[in-house]
Amino acid sequence: MTHYNRTWIGSMMNIVESNDPTLVGRTGLVLDETKNTLVMLEKDSQIRIGKASIKFTLDNSDVVVQGALVGQRPEDRTNRKYRMA
Repeated sequence: MTHYNRTWIGSMMNIVESNDPTLVGRTGLVLDETKNTLVMLEKDSQIRIGKASIKFTLDNSDVVVQGALVGQRPEDRTNRKYRMA
């Protein structure tokens, strides 16, 4: 199963690219996911981040997930097929 299809809650997320330069390099535990956002626990604070504005990795993987391409509910994403670039 690819990183696109599995649940991301409980994974460590690292933001590698963003329209907002203050988000790049931030790392934390994914606490929740909606169609358009991810909630990340960074140190002692929860941060809600729009998927469309970031590219990120999960659990120190080399696979970079483009948030703009995964704008659906997590339960809809698990059965979807993705083409890998």
